[in-house]
Amino acid sequence: MGAGYALMNDLVIIQTSQGFSKYLGKVNPESKTKGVVIGHDSRHNSHRFARLAAAAFLNNGIPVYLLGKIVPTPFVPFTVLQYGAAAGVMVTASHNPKDDNGYKVYWENGAQIIPPHDSGIQKSIEENLSPWEDAWDVEKALADPRLTDPLDDISNKYFSKLGSSMLNKEKNQSSPLTFTVTAMHGVSHDYMVEAFKVCGFKPFVPVKEQMIPDPEFPTVKFPNPEEGKSALDLSFKTANENGSSVILANDPDADRLAVAEKLPSGQWKVFTGNEEGGLLGWWAWYRSRQLTPNIPPSDCYMIASTVSSKILRAIANKEGFHFVETLTGFKWMG
Repeated sequence: MGAGYALMNDLVIIQTSQGFSKYLGKVNPESKTKGVVIGHDSRHNSHRFARLAAAAFLNNGIPVYLLGKIVPTPFVPFTVLQYGAAAGVMVTASHNPKDDNGYKVYWENGAQIIPPHDSGIQKSIEENLSPWEDAWDVEKALADPRLTDPLDDISNKYFSKLGSSMLNKEKNQSSPLTFTVTAMHGVSHDYMVEAFKVCGFKPFVPVKEQMIPDPEFPTVKFPNPEEGKSALDLSFKTANENGSSVILANDPDADRLAVAEKLPSGQWKVFTGNEEGGLLGWWAWYRSRQLTPNIPPSDCYMIASTVSSKILRAIANKEGFHFVETLTGFKWMG
């Protein structure tokens, strides 16, 4: 973040949003009724950037669902799909250092944009660089009747789906495990508290030093739980002091998860993303066989990007379902 065209600031947000809204109106005329979803994290300027973006869409006649408080990034594509919106924007720099911010764009399918929309939006931004009238007037945008805050409704829908039958609540309720959870100074703490209730787990032990949103990230230089042990020092300390055997660590916008397990030796095993993917894939398959045994394996699919391990393909070869490999990046899986 900073002044100038090469950095994130109010003007760049306005220009980006103007260009995106013009492109959206051109390729999807229904966007003027379907609207767009906008959310933001707890970084410096995220709250303001989200509202400047909302003003641009409203100035172009596109209604806005503005998630009024800090939210996990997955809430934006979830809202796009729940409400049939034309697109979504999440203001976040994810797990980057504190001086950064970013602007994630989602299409109506709930996935981040792929060609030709990326280059189309870029061209449209370059054609709409001059701020429109009222571009800076956030207060006027917030008073616009076409702007609504659906966060309460979306939270209810999200946690209702989270508590679906893919879980085994009886096992969760009887589990002797104690979890330690860190929000890494980001948005996830309150949402994880609710998630644990919905899933049937007993309350977790938070890493108190990292529980409250803080855009300064005072305890970690690089707030990415996938960095492994260096980012999890406080989690290990909290877990050891409270007898936890499993650590769950979110990144600041809560779309990444690190998992660590305490071994009998007392050492901590931090799972790789490939290991987590293998465990989640196995559980999805195991649970689907319990709940929907009548669906043949030939109607089932698992997806992974080309830089992931091939463990899901190995399970697919054994069990008879399909495995599809995509280009790198969640947008291609989406």
